[in-house]
Amino acid sequence: MTFLWINLAIVFILSFFSRYFATPVLATGAITPIKPNKILVLGALLSLVFISGLRSGIGDTFFYARIYVINDFTWEFITSQKDIGFGILQMLLKKYSDDPQIMIFTTALITNVLIISVLYKYSRIFELSVYVYITGGLFLVSMNGIRQVLAAAIIFTATKYLINGNWLKYFLIVLLSSTFHQSTLILIPIYFLVRYKAWSNATYIVLFFALVIVVGYNQFSAILFTVIEDTQYGHYSNFKEGGANVFRVAVNAAPLIIAYLGREKLREIFPSSDIIVNMSLIGFVFMMVSTQNWIFARFSIYFSLYQLILISWIVKLFSIKYQRLVYYALLICYLLYYFYENVMSLNIIYESNFFG
Repeated sequence: MTFLWINLAIVFILSFFSRYFATPVLATGAITPIKPNKILVLGALLSLVFISGLRSGIGDTFFYARIYVINDFTWEFITSQKDIGFGILQMLLKKYSDDPQIMIFTTALITNVLIISVLYKYSRIFELSVYVYITGGLFLVSMNGIRQVLAAAIIFTATKYLINGNWLKYFLIVLLSSTFHQSTLILIPIYFLVRYKAWSNATYIVLFFALVIVVGYNQFSAILFTVIEDTQYGHYSNFKEGGANVFRVAVNAAPLIIAYLGREKLREIFPSSDIIVNMSLIGFVFMMVSTQNWIFARFSIYFSLYQLILISWIVKLFSIKYQRLVYYALLICYLLYYFYENVMSLNIIYESNFFG
């Protein structure tokens, strides 16, 4: 964990000063009133990329590396697999090196560049979004579920089209991302679901059905797994790793509760917030269901990125005299959660052939 702690410190400090040395945005219709210093943002990004890209362990990294080494990525092999986009990427990389580190580093580079570029554009308090990206666990997940977080990062870049209602461009990006992980196709119907006013009757209907699914999970899962048994996800019916920690669900719920209490002010200072809130809310719904089966938490990955944007705005919902207190409270609470999740619960050990 030592290098992960060092990375957290470096990323937060550079991100903090990137906002401190930010420049005002004079253009009308700008989403945020300031733009963080690009050089300092680049420094924070490089730390994320090098820590992630130069790892040799954590989660499924070993298995991805082994697949890269033992397979010959011909067109015949790629088209026989379920996610051809990732296969093509590995085929191109293998033309340069058989060392799996090039694959690990490249995916870390693409994933983090895409995520940070969107946060740079939409986050009100940039360093808070990046801080929660790490302490909330998504950065660690990106080193485990490489394909899925890469696919999520690709879709995240379509936030502009989601907000503007440009469904064609949004769907094209979803289709591109589905070549890395086919589960991203769920974002096509989700597009229509999130384009309503946050906290409307539709919101309460979604929450109600989520609660029904949690209570009646045995009946729901029987129907679901029957439907998908002949698909590439049919094996999930045998997934027996238990449910997600209720503590994680509570962490996901906290920003949404604050957003609900300050919903009118949030719309005033961030007109596009309804879609961001709705995406975060759907992520929370998946997290609720995942208390019954952890596999559903994987779907929440696509929506957790939007919560990084949301959490950077909720500080501004409080009066000026309380904003500093809320800001520090968020830092402390997420730091405690990071320690609990990674040290006490998962006992994460960072391994690298490049760092001692």
